[in-house]
Amino acid sequence: MHAEIAISIGDVNGIGPEIALKAHQNISQSCQPLYCVHRELLERANALLKHAYTSALESMQCTEINAPIPALKPSQIDRASGFYSYASFLHALDLADAKEVKGVCTLPIHKKAWQLAGVDTPGHTALLRDRYKQEAIMMLGCLHLWVALFSDHIPLSAVSGRIQLKPLTEFLRTLGRVLPQVNQIAVLGIDPHCGDGGAIGTQDLIVQKAIEQANMTLNTPKFLGPIPADSAFAPHFRERHRHFVALYHDVGLAPLKALYFEESVNVSLNLPIKRASVDHGCAFDIAYQNKANTKSYCNAISYLLA
Repeated sequence: MHAEIAISIGDVNGIGPEIALKAHQNISQSCQPLYCVHRELLERANALLKHAYTSALESMQCTEINAPIPALKPSQIDRASGFYSYASFLHALDLADAKEVKGVCTLPIHKKAWQLAGVDTPGHTALLRDRYKQEAIMMLGCLHLWVALFSDHIPLSAVSGRIQLKPLTEFLRTLGRVLPQVNQIAVLGIDPHCGDGGAIGTQDLIVQKAIEQANMTLNTPKFLGPIPADSAFAPHFRERHRHFVALYHDVGLAPLKALYFEESVNVSLNLPIKRASVDHGCAFDIAYQNKANTKSYCNAISYLLA
């Protein structure tokens, strides 16, 4: 019997419902998806999609969530859809906590819609950290390239203050423990050219010390670096290394998405549950146009089943 996976529907004004409908017959070959959404909402979404997925809808198993069904407003940032996506995510987590599903797959939310709905957290990963009181590590990638983020959804102006020895060392130690199968992970620097020996910045000296301390604790040269971020993703370096740590969001994800946008996924490490997500947003520009690509979603399901 296939394992059950809870699917949180994401922002229903974006491409989440289309992806769920479009990929259902594919993913149901390997798992039993449990959709955290009212069937009535999926029926409305299917109607907007010109009834393209009626046959798939007939076999979809839905579990009703504790939220009013919002009106579908394609491509609009809306308080009601924000609250609905939040409630869908919480319901999926409840199922995982109760061991009723093997993992949780999240379709894309809109952070501003969450904010309008009064949700005081900037996204999935921050909510997971608060809920489980653990440092949920955000890692994105695919078979060819993985990037773990030391800091994720914070303003760039706040990144420099986060680069401190103790929290960075603990982050690396934790990442090393949850990825025992990975031989070596390259850590990107923060300043251009890793500061050029202090000529254009000294924070990479902290990064180097954190790497040394983490490797000492793990009793293996698990982490390499710091590596200048402008050259770390060059082909010759990626031939030898597939796992990276980026100290802030865009420096790690810009090259990943340039290379593998359609197939990469977002996973949460160091949690008591298994969670994976698509590595893209709500795509309001193509919502309800039957143009959504399901490859990232299918890869996220595969990750949860591995």
